[in-house]
Amino acid sequence: METGCWLLGGEFEDSVFEERRERRPGPPESYRAKRCEPQWFYEETGSSDDVEALTVQKFKGDLAYRRQEYQKALQEYSNISEKLPSTNFAMKRDVQEGQARCLVHLGRHKEALEIATNLENKATNTDHLTTVLYLQFTICSSLQNLEKTIFCLQKLISLHPFNPWNWGKLGEAYLNLGPALSASLASSQKENSFTSSDTAIKSSFPHSGKDCLLCFPETLPESSVEISSGNKQKSEKALKNIQNRVTEERAAVLLETEMKACASFIRTRLLLQLAQSQQTSFALERNLRTQQEIEDKMKRFSFKEDTLLLIAEVMGEDIVPEKIRDEVHTEVKCVGPAALTTLVIGSSKEFEDKWFRKIKDHFCPFENQFHTEIQILL
Repeated sequence: METGCWLLGGEFEDSVFEERRERRPGPPESYRAKRCEPQWFYEETGSSDDVEALTVQKFKGDLAYRRQEYQKALQEYSNISEKLPSTNFAMKRDVQEGQARCLVHLGRHKEALEIATNLENKATNTDHLTTVLYLQFTICSSLQNLEKTIFCLQKLISLHPFNPWNWGKLGEAYLNLGPALSASLASSQKENSFTSSDTAIKSSFPHSGKDCLLCFPETLPESSVEISSGNKQKSEKALKNIQNRVTEERAAVLLETEMKACASFIRTRLLLQLAQSQQTSFALERNLRTQQEIEDKMKRFSFKEDTLLLIAEVMGEDIVPEKIRDEVHTEVKCVGPAALTTLVIGSSKEFEDKWFRKIKDHFCPFENQFHTEIQILL
């Protein structure tokens, strides 16, 4: 056959015509896997490779962290960070995360947050950003800063809206935030009410104060006593109105926060129910156990059945099996730091407007029901 008749890819490799190696008689040699003894990295490796030496040092830091020797682990990580070349991005991120976690355990939260913020600004894909946001969540939880903890969870949810566990954590955070906000509001309003009543009473006695005895005679005229009594009654009435307004505002704050917690738990349950059919063993057990825990938490809310149905409808609008399947199997998006910022919300208000605005708007036509539920909370 002429050369021009050869089809593309139809040529034979020379290896086809080579003779096979002769098999040695006897049983084949057994495979021996390389074994590393526990804490092998504490032995002298004698390696001249800088990267390998730094890797060994990182293992030492990881072991110290596992043993809760946080100061020792921090020292190991810090030494590595100083020696790491600028091109070794992967190990640099791991070491910095290790430093931040050690600093949290050592009570140096401000330094830990600075490292986490730096890592967030340098994240180049969704995987990196997710890891950093979980790190920030850990730091803020350790600080017991509920508002920042909630914001971290909101950013995580905006990146992964079909993750039920983050929604569950968000519901818990809102539950803890309610009493804190109510106490804070009561404290500030109480202070304001005292200031207002004090001002009203002082206006009735313009000369009262340190030198009041010098300004008023020992026997006051009847007219001045009557005016003072009238002003005092007005002041008491104003103070009572302020206290009533404080009570209503506290109830409204509690109701809105409980609504957000309830909506978050309902979203968690909907996502768990959808995943239930595809789970077995311990994963299914955890799913069912969490659903039962949510049911128990829902009993503490005083919302009516039609309100709960409305919340479930709103929080489940985007839950479509095909959409969730795409979300779970989505590849890591390498979009760069600038583009990553567009994937997460910029403020807590932006998140709450997106997820809870419809529920709050639906309360408006049913104003009587809304006030009834406030009275139940009171």
